[in-house]
Amino acid sequence: MITTATVLGLDPAKWSEVLVASGDTLLMLAGALPLTLLLGLPLGVLLFLSDTRQRLENRWLHGVLALLVNLVRSAPFIILMIVLIPVTLRLMGTSLGVRGAILPLVVGAVPFYARLVETALREVHPGVIEASEAMGATTGQLVRRVLLPEAMPGLLAGATVTAVALIGFTAMGGAIGSGGLGDLAYRDGYLRSQTSVAVVTVALLLIIVQLLQWLGDALVRHFNRR
Repeated sequence: MITTATVLGLDPAKWSEVLVASGDTLLMLAGALPLTLLLGLPLGVLLFLSDTRQRLENRWLHGVLALLVNLVRSAPFIILMIVLIPVTLRLMGTSLGVRGAILPLVVGAVPFYARLVETALREVHPGVIEASEAMGATTGQLVRRVLLPEAMPGLLAGATVTAVALIGFTAMGGAIGSGGLGDLAYRDGYLRSQTSVAVVTVALLLIIVQLLQWLGDALVRHFNRR
């Protein structure tokens, strides 16, 4: 009898490991993405508002924030994970597995999403902002009632791109023991030269990415007012 495992050339006993690794990847995404959005959104808003000719214009603050964001974004994620090991150990109690991967994932993704938020806010028509300011809107009202609703499609598209990037980060983190599909692909697919494992893990990662992209695109279409 020909089974799916046989067709893929994968030992049937390996499927349990694949399922566990898939669950770990999804757990890392579920743990890191909400924190990334929660921290990246206000950071992106502050980057936008503190820029030239904006409501809270402050060149010094904007310059410092932009520098920090650029520095973290430019660091390869696997290097960032290694650098953060002492902090991760202190805060999370371990630098391995799903638990140990959450902090580096968030640190690496927050600046990435913040820049996407800033870009989305720049696409809001200046006339809309000027009209709200003319009516006496406070900074909080400007953000909540004008900027975020108008930029919602861009914010959701940015969240989708960030989620996909996080999947890539989890795969890279597998090289230093973060668990998930990346760890399985590196440990069995590369170190043990089990090509079938590598093929299956890559296929599953592609499926996860496609599902995330489909969901994100559907949300963008739903909230797009244009």
